[in-house]
Amino acid sequence: MKQYDEKIGRNVVCPCGSGKKYKKCCIGKAGLQPVDLSQYYYKKHKIRLKQPEEIAGIREAGKLVVDTLAMVAQAIRPGMKTDELNTLVHEFTLRHNARPAPLNYKGFPKSVCTSVNEVICHGIPGERILLAGDIINVDVTSILNGFYADANKTFFVGTPGRDAQKIVNVARESLKAALDAVRPGNTIGDIGFAIQQYAEGQGCSVVREFVGHGIGCDFHEPPQVPHFGRKGEGIKLVPGMVFTVEPMINLGKAHLRILTDNWTAVTADGSLSAQFEQTVLVTETGYESLTPFDL
Repeated sequence: MKQYDEKIGRNVVCPCGSGKKYKKCCIGKAGLQPVDLSQYYYKKHKIRLKQPEEIAGIREAGKLVVDTLAMVAQAIRPGMKTDELNTLVHEFTLRHNARPAPLNYKGFPKSVCTSVNEVICHGIPGERILLAGDIINVDVTSILNGFYADANKTFFVGTPGRDAQKIVNVARESLKAALDAVRPGNTIGDIGFAIQQYAEGQGCSVVREFVGHGIGCDFHEPPQVPHFGRKGEGIKLVPGMVFTVEPMINLGKAHLRILTDNWTAVTADGSLSAQFEQTVLVTETGYESLTPFDL
């Protein structure tokens, strides 16, 4: 039980847990009683603050995700089809007694997303052959013992050119800037602001249409975590929140289009796009990555 210090609107559910509106409950009382944040955040934001046993489960799933990405890093080479990566991820996941969350999710036909060059996200593995100089984002979400964890990396295929090096570096540093903003008392807007300020300062753009999201007990949970924003705006971060931060950064303009498969998002101007993602837990003093890898 902790005191909740956000200004409370008259018509929101009272943080005392009564289920009544604040104006009809504790608004006139001097000094609210300590608030159960888990109850308050679920009633107000539908955010499920994770309990220690849930965090442990997500952390275990996160380790599998990171191990999967490490396996992928060793496998990527010029001349391979993206569908080969799908097979590797699918089989690796099953061997570790888990399930790939993307498979059949809202009709998605594969076990992993593979987004090459101009593909921003949700690339469907298939016959596309990786060429030397390409970049490819591999996005892995695993379900282990009922818990979800999600992370992605953008990899070089062979020796990268100057543009590839730039966009991958900016995407990586954008995630680092975002994670530095994750701590109790900050807001979701602070995260987006950190990303936008860094990426746009490097002459790149931030995709608006796709966002980070709560995760852990389901694939997508509240809150949404935009990768642009204003400092101090949005939901306040409190311990127990678990969500992804996954900035998608374009070398050119931020505009995109969706291909006829209704999944694959590509840059409208054909420019390169890169992304890095981790699943993070807000702690008492800052954050813990539940899918930790070096940035």
